[in-house]
Amino acid sequence: MTLSTTRQASAPQILDRCRELVRPALVESVRRLHPWHAETAAFSLGWSGVEGDPVPGSQGKGVRQALAVLGAEAAAGGSGLDGVTGAVAVELVHTFSLIHDDIMDGDETRRRRPTVWKTYGTGPAVLAGDALLALAVRILAEVPGPRGTAAVRHLSGTLGDLVHGQAQDLLFESRPWTGPEAVLPHEYRTMATHKTGSLLGCAAALGAVLAGAPAPTADALDRAGRHLGVAFQAVDDLLGIWGDPQITGKPVHSDLRRLKKTFPALAALASDHPAARRLEAVLTGAGPLDEAGLRRAAELVDEAGGRRATVTEAREHLRAARACLDGVELHESARGELLTLIPFLVDRTG
Repeated sequence: MTLSTTRQASAPQILDRCRELVRPALVESVRRLHPWHAETAAFSLGWSGVEGDPVPGSQGKGVRQALAVLGAEAAAGGSGLDGVTGAVAVELVHTFSLIHDDIMDGDETRRRRPTVWKTYGTGPAVLAGDALLALAVRILAEVPGPRGTAAVRHLSGTLGDLVHGQAQDLLFESRPWTGPEAVLPHEYRTMATHKTGSLLGCAAALGAVLAGAPAPTADALDRAGRHLGVAFQAVDDLLGIWGDPQITGKPVHSDLRRLKKTFPALAALASDHPAARRLEAVLTGAGPLDEAGLRRAAELVDEAGGRRATVTEAREHLRAARACLDGVELHESARGELLTLIPFLVDRTG
C-alpha cells in the first residue's frame, strides 16, 4: 500500500494531537481513584493536581497514548475516539510500572524531579501503583460486548509479559558479566521485548481491538509495537551511558555507575575486539567505579563496538516494525502517521 501524497503531520504534532484527545478521559479516570491515590497518580503523570494541568518538563511524550489512538484510526472504519479507552488503560498501566520500577531500582529522580516513592513514601507509592493497575483493568472491563472482553484479555496477557520482563531484568543484576552464567545479548533482547515492547504492542493493538479490527490487524500492530519497544529500549541504553544529563535528567554514565547490564555493555563484552577484555577487567574489578573508571568503561564499550551494535539493533527493529505494517491492510492516513512516528520515537536525546 502506498502512502498518501497529502502533507503528513510531524511526529510532535501527532503526539500532541493524540495527547489532547486522550487527556479529558485520563483526567476523569484518575479522579475515580481514592483521593490519596489520585494525588499520587497525578504527581507521577507530571500534573500539578488531579485537574490534569501539566508541570513543564515533567510529562512523558505520550507514546503509548498515540499508538492506541493511531491503532484505532488504522482499523477500517475506526476513529481516534475508539482508541481513547485503550489509551487511558495503557497509560495507567505504564504509570503503575514506572512507580514500581523506581522502587525496585532505587531511582530517586524521574523527569528531573523526585520519584513518587521519594515524595510520598514506599508504601503509598506501592498502593498508588496497585490502584492504577486495578483501574486500568476496570476501565476496559466496562466496555460492553465482545470488544471489551477481547481488550481485557489482551491487556491481561501483556501484564504477564511485562512482569516477566521485569523479573528477567532484576535477575540479570545477580548474574556475572562473564563466564557460563553471563547475560548474553539475545537474552537481553528477549527481556526488552517483554518489559518494554509488550506494552507498546498492547497499546497499538488495543486501539484496533476497540475499533473492531480483525485479529490479523491487531496482531500486526502488536508485533510492530513490540519491535518498536526493543528499539526504544536500545536508545534508552545509549542514553543511559552517553546521554546529556541536562536532557535525560540522569547523571552521565548512570547505567555504568549502577553496573546495570544493558545492551551496549553486553554487546561489547560479546565481541572479539581486544577492548572487550579490558572492559571486562574494569567491570569486574573490586568496588564501585569512580569517575575515571566510569569514563574508561564508557570508552571501552564504544571501542569494543557496543555503541555501534546498539544503534544497529535499534535500526533492525525499526525495519521489522515497518515490515509488520506492510503486511496488513490499514487506513492510509493512520498508517502514514504510524510510519512518521516510528523513527521519531528512537531518534531522540532524552
